[in-house]
Amino acid sequence: MIKKHQIYKKDKWNMMNVEVNGRHIILREISDQWGEDTHDFLSRPALMDWVNKRFSPENFKGSEEERKEMIEKFKEI
Repeated sequence: MIKKHQIYKKDKWNMMNVEVNGRHIILREISDQWGEDTHDFLSRPALMDWVNKRFSPENFKGSEEERKEMIEKFKEI
């Protein structure tokens, strides 16, 4: 059974979704600038490693509260 999680959705062209199928995790990042980018992970620790690099305080454009909220959504997966 595939479980779907929505991390964020700003509009129909800017969103991030995660699908979990057992141990296999598929992250789809859709943006109006880059199109769709898909990342495959075989474990939650690998996903969280990517999340911590992708949403580091230096790279995140937004408030610290938004960044922490997004990371919490990933931890709930």
